[in-house]
Amino acid sequence: MDKVIGILAGSLRKASFSKKIAEAIIEFAPEGYEFKMVSLEDLPIYNQDFDDYNDVPQAIHLFRETMKGISGVIFVTPEYNRSVPGVLKNAIDVGSRPYNKSIWDKKPAAVFSNSPGHLSGFGANHHLRQSLVFLNMPTMQQPEVYLAQIKNDIDENGHLKEGDTKAFLKKAVAAYISWFEKNAV
Repeated sequence: MDKVIGILAGSLRKASFSKKIAEAIIEFAPEGYEFKMVSLEDLPIYNQDFDDYNDVPQAIHLFRETMKGISGVIFVTPEYNRSVPGVLKNAIDVGSRPYNKSIWDKKPAAVFSNSPGHLSGFGANHHLRQSLVFLNMPTMQQPEVYLAQIKNDIDENGHLKEGDTKAFLKKAVAAYISWFEKNAV
């Protein structure tokens, strides 16, 4: 049975660079692994009353069940206002509740950040890592994946172009698999 790695893109827009990167990453899954894009589009904003009053929306229930079957996670994130996009932070919150029932615990993670500009999502990358420490997700440290000016690496059909960025992503995914093998429980 293949090990399943969840790919979470932290942007909802149709032309999202993060989604395009995530789609490219799926193609890099080595033998024995399945890379699965996990949508964040239908998740309502988390409200603890959902769990306190046993009124959890179906989309949250489905997300939690999907993530329980995932062995590791690659987060692909843009940067909004020098931090993590709300949709991605919401997914983290949804998965971390109810307290002591986190679906994130001990799942090896990696953070791949990107931006159309020069800063490459540095702030989002580091803010996301802070949450992952609390969630007890061992997170790959090297190589660091900051993709600047990603718009130049996407072709007119929305695919990642051949070149240095694609080659670097393949190496980063291979490093993640090695990291995963050492840290999976």
